[in-house]
Amino acid sequence: MSDSRPSGHPCVLPGDDGRPCGRPSGGTPFALCPAHVELVVEWAGTEWGTTDLLPVPCRACGSRLGVRYPSGWACAACEWRVGDVLDDGLPPPRVDVVYYIRFQDRVKIETTANPRRRLARIWHDEVLAFERGDRLVEHRRHEQFAAWRLDRSEWFKLAPEVEDHIGRLAAGVDDPWARYARWLGEAAALHG
Repeated sequence: MSDSRPSGHPCVLPGDDGRPCGRPSGGTPFALCPAHVELVVEWAGTEWGTTDLLPVPCRACGSRLGVRYPSGWACAACEWRVGDVLDDGLPPPRVDVVYYIRFQDRVKIETTANPRRRLARIWHDEVLAFERGDRLVEHRRHEQFAAWRLDRSEWFKLAPEVEDHIGRLAAGVDDPWARYARWLGEAAALHG
């Protein structure tokens, strides 16, 4: 759809006197001058928040990305309110995941409750996906992909069926770690 209005069309928002501002839009795709665009952006930030780096890492999930609201900060990954106190009397939230990592042309499928610690000890090229689940889910996946299992290990050939399953898990997820952080934050919120 093309805009038939000439570049620099006059701003339609009211000025101090209540009449249309009339200043040129400066080539914006809508009839707002740069000063009114700035006001709209500022209003939107107070209404829906402004994404920025958190002043400190999120205590619930460790993410550095947050959303700043007039009432304070919230973690962009898990929505934990910065400044909210985690109940130190409770154990940390536990989220069991089945992880899928690639090393060259093979995939490891295994479960853990602490993927950062576990994956720091395993040589791999890429984290492909996380799936919520424990040993039972891991066992089901090992049975599901038994035809491509390498010996009796947790490593599998990167067969099309394995790739398809990982693709479904990763659909719409830019960063598997962000998904895991969200799960941790949700567990912490439910926990205490």
